[in-house]
Amino acid sequence: MASKKPNKLAFLSMPAPASYVAGLGRGASGFTTRSDIGPAREGPSAETIAEAQARRGEEPEIDSEQFQDPDNEYGLFAGTTYEADDEEADKIYEAVDHNMDARRRARREAHENEELSKYRAERPKIQQQFVDLKRGLAVITDEEWESIPDVGNLTRKKRRKDERSFVVSDSILVGDRAQTEYESSLDIKQQQDGFITPADAGAMTNFVEIGQARDKILSLKLDQISGTSTVSGSATSVDPKGYLTSLNSVVLKSEAEIGDIKRARMLFDSLVKSNPKHAPGWIAAACLEEHAGRMVAARKLIKAGCEHCPKSEDVWLEAARLHSQDDAKVILANAVQHVGQSVKVWLAAADLEQDVQAKKRVLRKALENIPNSVRLWKETVNLETSPADARILLSRAVEVIPLSVELWLALARLETPDRAKAVLNKARKSVPTSHEIWIAAGRLLEQVATADPQKSSEARNKELEMVDRTIEAGVRELRRHQVLLTREQWLKEAERCESEGSPRTCEAIVKATISMEVEEEDRLDTWMGDAESAESRGKVGTARAILAYALKVFPDKRHLWRRAADLEKAYGDQQSLDAILSQAVHYCPQAEVLWLMAAKEKWLAGDITAAREVLEKAFIANPESEQIWLAAVKLEAENGELGVARELLVRARTVADTERIWMKSAVFERQQGQYAAALETVSSALSKFPKFAKLYMIQGQIHQLQKNYVAARASYAAGIKAYPKDVTLWVLASRLEELDGKSIKARALLEKARLLNPANETLWAESVGVEERAGGAAQAKTMLARGMQECPTSGLLWSMAIWAEPRPARKSRSVDALKKSKDNALVTCTVARLFWAERKVEKARDWFARSVATEQDKDIGDHWGWWLKFERQHGTPEHVTEVTKRCVAAEPHHGPVWQSIAKDDKNIGKGTKEILELVADALQ
Repeated sequence: MASKKPNKLAFLSMPAPASYVAGLGRGASGFTTRSDIGPAREGPSAETIAEAQARRGEEPEIDSEQFQDPDNEYGLFAGTTYEADDEEADKIYEAVDHNMDARRRARREAHENEELSKYRAERPKIQQQFVDLKRGLAVITDEEWESIPDVGNLTRKKRRKDERSFVVSDSILVGDRAQTEYESSLDIKQQQDGFITPADAGAMTNFVEIGQARDKILSLKLDQISGTSTVSGSATSVDPKGYLTSLNSVVLKSEAEIGDIKRARMLFDSLVKSNPKHAPGWIAAACLEEHAGRMVAARKLIKAGCEHCPKSEDVWLEAARLHSQDDAKVILANAVQHVGQSVKVWLAAADLEQDVQAKKRVLRKALENIPNSVRLWKETVNLETSPADARILLSRAVEVIPLSVELWLALARLETPDRAKAVLNKARKSVPTSHEIWIAAGRLLEQVATADPQKSSEARNKELEMVDRTIEAGVRELRRHQVLLTREQWLKEAERCESEGSPRTCEAIVKATISMEVEEEDRLDTWMGDAESAESRGKVGTARAILAYALKVFPDKRHLWRRAADLEKAYGDQQSLDAILSQAVHYCPQAEVLWLMAAKEKWLAGDITAAREVLEKAFIANPESEQIWLAAVKLEAENGELGVARELLVRARTVADTERIWMKSAVFERQQGQYAAALETVSSALSKFPKFAKLYMIQGQIHQLQKNYVAARASYAAGIKAYPKDVTLWVLASRLEELDGKSIKARALLEKARLLNPANETLWAESVGVEERAGGAAQAKTMLARGMQECPTSGLLWSMAIWAEPRPARKSRSVDALKKSKDNALVTCTVARLFWAERKVEKARDWFARSVATEQDKDIGDHWGWWLKFERQHGTPEHVTEVTKRCVAAEPHHGPVWQSIAKDDKNIGKGTKEILELVADALQ
């Protein structure tokens, strides 16, 4: 009876579905087993898998790289057909990439080679380190090879030990058991003697004897090293005292250096073998061994070099250097046999001798072989202590070498003046192209002329004129022999003569050569430049000679005379300055500055009568000169001749009749306390010169001194109306209102002044001062900010801004001020005061010096006052004296505090030094 149960295995006889792949469900399709030969069966295609997934209702997985083509192209055109133009484009891009890569290939490969060589130098290969040793194996004999010991175990690996077991004896087991037991009773001997240590059990340790024995052993070893011990019958040259020091001086070379030395040794070895006649190769090889510390090898190499290159002086000299002194003498003795014409070898041999007589013998032997060597003659002469012997040697030297200028000049210096002239004449005939001989002749004539102090001035001047003629003749002869030195070379020779103490020869050279190579229209500027450059190098005599020649050519140039007078004032004496000024006023009688300089120098020298005489001559030459009239008034007033000064002013008002003379007349009367006469003079002057602002200032100040504020206000108002552009009038009017307690009116005046005179730092600074004095710090700061906007480069306002900041912010503010004001002197002085406040003394001193560096800055007297006050507190008396001296030389006239003190009637007649002291005391 047939069973109705379904057959579970019936599917085995059914055909497989179209999309069936055996093992696909468990991921076992397409693999290869060990028994297979070749690949496994290929899996289903992508289309088949997609159809199966579609029948099962599954969505196909989207591959993100499905549009990627074989050439790794991505993007919009990745799935398009690869055509011929695409292939051509790819070739173009490949060519571009190839060219770009070739452009950098050389640099990249050079960098890679450099890194590789650096790495090999730091970490050389094992075969490179032992290449010289491998090469040396070629000369090893069989006996030496057999004597090499066997190699031990250098692997540092533990070897397996023989694991053999032995039977342990019973005594060891019993003894081991007894070690852990405790005995509760004493034996018979312990009961009798106790625990007394027997005498033969040992001795006490003596550490002193141990130390002495150690020192004795050390001394024996040092004796053996130093050669004092006769043990082993040998001695060494080791110094026991310097042994440890020499150990410290040993330089340990790195592996890289050792590798470099080995490679260099191979190169030099190849060089000397391939070209044994090349001397520098032997020298370099020996120096390498010396650097490596192998002196024996170095000496052996240089000896071989001497054998192969006996005609090279450098090899012999290097050999002498590498050997000791005694050995070097032997080497140089052999050297002169081969290179007897080498001056260096003979000089080296002479240097090795310690005795002077031995040196002389060597050098004279050298002169026998090389009689035409100037250097050998000079060294031989330098060894002579007797002038007579040196003279004999030089006489022989100039006979052998008649063209050596040095030997002729040396012989002339050793001769007497008469014989020196003969020597120089012979030298001139032997060497007609040498300018040094002509200069030496001029110096000799100058020396003869100035040697005798009893000689009359006429005779001396006549002999000194020979110096000029000699130099002129020398220049002509040199031109005739086609020896053409430039102006610069001749001026250098003149400066050298000045530095060696021959000023007249220097002057003669300048006279003879200063006009060379200069166009006629450029002479004055060129000569002025030459004089300034010579002065900057400290050659005052050369500068003086250039200016003297220029004054002979251009005697009517005022600025040239002024330059010469300044030079004599700075470096000359009073007599030379008076001589220059006398000549200056003679050639330029209309130059008022020169007359005033001459009178002032006479006055400063204390010769009042001579100063009056100079001014009288100036009156004759310049009868209407305002400056000369005022200088005469100042001279008489400061010497107490007030009546004469008043008469001079009256005559000056009649003759010259200038506004400045009227002003000085009013000031003179005010200084004498004659206020009524001063006001009368000012009134008369204003009727003639109504536009002169200083007259209104003087009138207002006189009224202010008399407490007549209404009249003073009227004077200032009239002045402002007549000349509204004068800033000082506005400031004086504002300060008068402040003095009268009317700060509001002072502000109004300054506001009006700023409208009429925009971008004026003085008015803005005064406005800030008004606000500060009125107690409005905020208003002052606002006013200062407004002023700095209108005057961004004002040093005065920036200085006020620095002090308006709190202390921590002043430093950064000063940096901004220096940048904006372009290193203004006021800002520089303020920075110096900041350093002073921080106790940075040296920096403060440097910045004070910078604040008075230029000629314009030196005229500000307040800076000198601050500097003097600083030096009083932190400097030495020498610093104070130096500041005072420099201030007196500068003669400052400006500065708010300086002007207020210098123009005070109480300080009339005081000098610059006294005013400086008062300013330093007044500054706060």
